[in-house]
Amino acid sequence: MPGSDDKRFYRDLKRKIKKAGNKKRRRLEKQELADNPGEAHWTEYEYGRNSSEWLNGMDEDKTRESKDNRRRHTDRGDTDSA
Repeated sequence: MPGSDDKRFYRDLKRKIKKAGNKKRRRLEKQELADNPGEAHWTEYEYGRNSSEWLNGMDEDKTRESKDNRRRHTDRGDTDSA
C-alpha cells in the first residue's frame, strides 16, 4: 500500500528529527549548567532545523477524527462500528 509506506516514512522522519533535537538540547543544557549554573534554568532552546512542527497533523486517519466529528455522528445516531 503506497499510503501506508508514506505514513511510515513520515513517522520515521519525525522520530529521527525529534531525537536529534532532544540530543542537542540536552547537550546544550548540560553545558549551560556547567558554565553558568545560576542562570541555566532561564536558557531557552531554539530547535531550528531539528523542529518537527511541520510534520504535525499530516496523517488524516479515521483514528485521528476530531471529537466534534465523533459527537456529531453519535448525535445523528450513526455508529463507528467496523
